[in-house]
Amino acid sequence: MDEGKFPPRLAREAIRVYLREGREISPPADFAKEFRKKAGAFVSLHKRGRLRGCIGTYLPAEKNIVCEIIKNAISAATRDPRFPPMGEDELKDVEISVDVLSEPERIYSEKDLDPEKYGVIVSKGWQKGLLLPDLEGVDTAEHQIEIAKQKAGLRRIPNKELEIQRFTVTRYEE
Repeated sequence: MDEGKFPPRLAREAIRVYLREGREISPPADFAKEFRKKAGAFVSLHKRGRLRGCIGTYLPAEKNIVCEIIKNAISAATRDPRFPPMGEDELKDVEISVDVLSEPERIYSEKDLDPEKYGVIVSKGWQKGLLLPDLEGVDTAEHQIEIAKQKAGLRRIPNKELEIQRFTVTRYEE
C-alpha cells in the first residue's frame, strides 16, 4: 500500500466499520515502521470543501500512530461537538486528511511562528486551544494565535500571559 495514502485509508475504514457495525477495527497486522511510533494525530473530515469533523490528540494517547488514527477517526465522525454524528451514507462524500504531529515546543515570540509551517497551542492553566498549520485563510501568526485563544476561551488574555507552543505536522491526504 502507498504509505502516503495509508493514514486516510485507515481512517476511512475505521469510520466505515464503526458506522456500519458499531465496533472499532483492529490495527492491520503489518504497517510501515513510521506508524509504529507514538505521536499525536488529528483526523479532519471535509464534505464538499467544508469541515465536517476534526478530532485529534496533540500528545499521544495510544500505543502507536495507527491506534491514534483509528480512535480519532471514529471520534471525528461521531463525537465532534460542532456537528451531528455522521451517517454511513455520508462517508462516500467525505474527504479525509490525517495530520501526524511532532512533539510541541515552547516558544516565546510570535516571530517563531509561521502559520504555513507550524501549528500552535495556546494555554493558561487547564484552558488550551490548538490550531493546525497551513489552514486556508490563516495567513499570519497573530491570526493563528487569536483563533487558538478563542478556541481555548482565552480571547481577552494578553499573549504574554499565555504559554505558546508550536509543532509541525506530516499531512496525509486521500
